[in-house]
Amino acid sequence: MNLKEYMIDYVGNKHNPDTDDVTVDMVVETLAEEFPEFLLMVAEENYIRGYEQALDDVNSVKKKYGQQSTVHKKKSKKRKNK
Repeated sequence: MNLKEYMIDYVGNKHNPDTDDVTVDMVVETLAEEFPEFLLMVAEENYIRGYEQALDDVNSVKKKYGQQSTVHKKKSKKRKNK
């Protein structure tokens, strides 16, 4: 039995679903209960990669359109006349 089969069997036995289907949600829930430090590391890595990708995207836009370009235009606040 490989790790994938073991994990599916373990999660299936723990959750005892109505069908034989084991969902990703069940696996994540089990990992959160049984191995929270691993799930935290995965979440941190995912956050860092997403942040790096956003910075790469901004740099690509600036390289293509110039340093003064903005990705999103700032909304100007309307002032009320007193």
